[in-house]
Amino acid sequence: MSKVILITGGSSGIGKAVGEFLHQKGYTVYGTSRNPQKSLNSVFPLLELDVRNVQSIQSAVAEVIQKSGKLDIVINNAGVGITGPLEEIPTQEIKNNFETNFFGPIEVMKAVLPQMRLQKSGLIINITSIAGYMGLPYRSVYSASKGALELITEALRMEVKSFGIHICNVAPGDFATNIAAGRFHAPLLKDSPYKNSYGKTLDMMNEHVDQGSNPNEMAHAILKIIENASPKVHYKVGSFLQKFSIVLKRILPDKQYEKMLMKHYNM
Repeated sequence: MSKVILITGGSSGIGKAVGEFLHQKGYTVYGTSRNPQKSLNSVFPLLELDVRNVQSIQSAVAEVIQKSGKLDIVINNAGVGITGPLEEIPTQEIKNNFETNFFGPIEVMKAVLPQMRLQKSGLIINITSIAGYMGLPYRSVYSASKGALELITEALRMEVKSFGIHICNVAPGDFATNIAAGRFHAPLLKDSPYKNSYGKTLDMMNEHVDQGSNPNEMAHAILKIIENASPKVHYKVGSFLQKFSIVLKRILPDKQYEKMLMKHYNM
């Protein structure tokens, strides 16, 4: 029997690319979407799931297990972007972002761990972000939510290792997806003290996404992880400079690294 894979956020972007690639490789793939009826051309089944709704998570997981009798791999991919000066982002939008990017994946893991423990095997791959390794200007909330998921993964990985369950993070850089369209953008206020700086940074971020790598690179990286009997804790997938920025953060003094980031963002 082929391994059974559940991918949250499987109707577009990285999730869709990964799902299609793994489906072609012979895996049994289930994707999820808040509105699966809008993605009629999906090559793999899409289940209705909103990571902000625990009941919908539990229902989708139960449906996969009922149909396939097992659940081998879960890819926590669903996520949303958010930009803006922290001072001007509504608190409710900050909470909404953490509900999707942080609490959602936690609830998915809680829902699948009992089945994996019963099987004495399983793999959970959390899709985070290279932005989660550093506090980026005007992306503070996004960096924080993805960074928090990185640390949760490190801890949970140790807690479940004795059950035969593996957990790892995959941090992508900029990929050509529709994430920019789905972001919450704090508006550029005419009288904002951040207007010029935030406006320039917003243009740069959108340009990076538009010029990003092909999501198929993530699909190939995910396959290698799945085929590895002993996955690492952290993986990074992106351009050399994006991955090197993490190395620089480790070795440079904090103020020097901050200066480098501010120069990059023309601040």
